[in-house]
Amino acid sequence: MNRFLLLAIFALLPQVVSTAADKPNILWIFSEDLSPYMGCYNDSVNAGHTPTIDQLAAEGVIFKRTMMPAPVCSACRSALITGVMQTTSGVHQHRSSRAPKGVVPEDTRVRLPKGMKTIPELMRDAGYFTFNSGKDDYNFHYDRRKLYSVGTKDDYVAGMNGWQGNFAKHSTSITEDTWNSRTDKDQPWFGQIMIWGGKAKDKHVREGEKLADNDVPLPPYFPDTPAHRNAWTMHYNAARGADAQVEEVLKQLKADGEMDNTLVFFFSDHGNNQSLRHKQFCYEGGVHVPFILKGNHPALKAGTVRNDLVSGLDIPATMLALAGVERPEYLDGVDLFAADHEAREFVISARDRCDYTIDRIRTVRTDKLRYIRNYFPDRALLQAQYRDDAPTVKDLKRLRDSGELTDYQKEHWFGIRPEEELYDLEKDPYQIHNLAGNGDYADELKKHRKVLNDWIKETDDKGQYPESAAQLKATFDLWITRPIFRDAKVNPEYDQFRK
Repeated sequence: MNRFLLLAIFALLPQVVSTAADKPNILWIFSEDLSPYMGCYNDSVNAGHTPTIDQLAAEGVIFKRTMMPAPVCSACRSALITGVMQTTSGVHQHRSSRAPKGVVPEDTRVRLPKGMKTIPELMRDAGYFTFNSGKDDYNFHYDRRKLYSVGTKDDYVAGMNGWQGNFAKHSTSITEDTWNSRTDKDQPWFGQIMIWGGKAKDKHVREGEKLADNDVPLPPYFPDTPAHRNAWTMHYNAARGADAQVEEVLKQLKADGEMDNTLVFFFSDHGNNQSLRHKQFCYEGGVHVPFILKGNHPALKAGTVRNDLVSGLDIPATMLALAGVERPEYLDGVDLFAADHEAREFVISARDRCDYTIDRIRTVRTDKLRYIRNYFPDRALLQAQYRDDAPTVKDLKRLRDSGELTDYQKEHWFGIRPEEELYDLEKDPYQIHNLAGNGDYADELKKHRKVLNDWIKETDDKGQYPESAAQLKATFDLWITRPIFRDAKVNPEYDQFRK
């Protein structure tokens, strides 16, 4: 039988057509600043106190070792919304494409590479209704109305990113401008709901569930002061509060009859923001986040625990695959449920300028080790930054001046940083014993160094190129009205703009 006859016979058979209504809904519960301090992540302090998230994990798939591409919100969110490492697309500098007031000047607008679309645009092209009930915080120039079907403010102007970046019309609302806003109830939807996570501190903790400041032991890199105890404990409370927020979202999803056909992704943009050395830094606490996926899909077996290394960039790639949406070739992430999926050997994360603080750090996470490279070792870890008014920073400086810090604490926070750091995470979970100079780890050091060098070359890591004078001036103008910046001894790159 020739192929033309086969095609003719096939044409007469009943056809199974995949319609938009057959596609699953996708919900990202996207938390701010949240480390995996939860019972399902074997955290002893919060065991039994994060019941909703624990149940979500029990009914879905929990990924125990998910590392985000950046330890700060806008760089990470820019990477996830494009599916591309921020250092590859050039959106790595925190709070780029911003202006104190009004529209960002043309010469400081960071644009995505030609042909690159955001994930919401890809979903809209595939017939999805899209929304984002929360902040965008993307470091590139865009028109929000092209990304999201609903929820953009009526007076919105493309490029008007203001201070923190664009928020939705009804920020972080569950009931307004979400799935219920679509006119065609058969249309599948992809939406993001932001919860405040670490930024909420203990605001959302259920009654009677708050931890006291002495309930959580401090890591050895912090001095034992009330301010540090409070900051450290607050993030454990934040995880308990996040659990209550997730419960609220899931209840609304169920009440609206949307649960059964929705794949729920729960994750955070980066780690703990309450304590120094976590948010904005490339230690484990800055990039290790919770990631749980639940839904009615053949690939998602309830109670599955995944211990393989996962990049945050795998989240959008996996979502496109589960939704049956064609993925662009330029995506950096992989489908975690693909038949040919192989576990990653390493995950790379990157920190560049954060607010006005100019720095460059790269890290390679392998199975048991974390390698860190500091490109500005002469700039102390606690160089001038946005938390300088925080009690924790003031305590560190006060104790330094009075000679009350341990030798490690003084050197770690205020000394010259090592160009390379290497930590055995099984033996040293706090990452305080740098093995870069240990001969027993010489081969591992060379291996990790090569991985990073090859990656920088292959991806053309944009962090190796300094920001233009125009971009630095835009950052200077964004912060100069604030005393914390104006009065600080900050990076010399800004001296050219001071009168």
